[in-house]
Amino acid sequence: MTNTTIRTKLRSDELSCPSCVPKIETALMALPGVEKAEVKFASGRIEVEHDPALTDVDALVKSIAKSGYTAKPSVF
Repeated sequence: MTNTTIRTKLRSDELSCPSCVPKIETALMALPGVEKAEVKFASGRIEVEHDPALTDVDALVKSIAKSGYTAKPSVF
């Protein structure tokens, strides 16, 4: 079995308090194929290591939206 995990970077400008960090991380970790989800509160960066065959970027964004936050793919 090959490792098909990729790292996707997202950005949200709506992280207003540190309590949103575990909320978003928990929502992302519940998705299939997500191995790691890390929210950087200070910069608004969200890094997710996931299998794109199981969960694509659109699914990541929708999961964050269900948590009540808007995020979009980011190159940095």
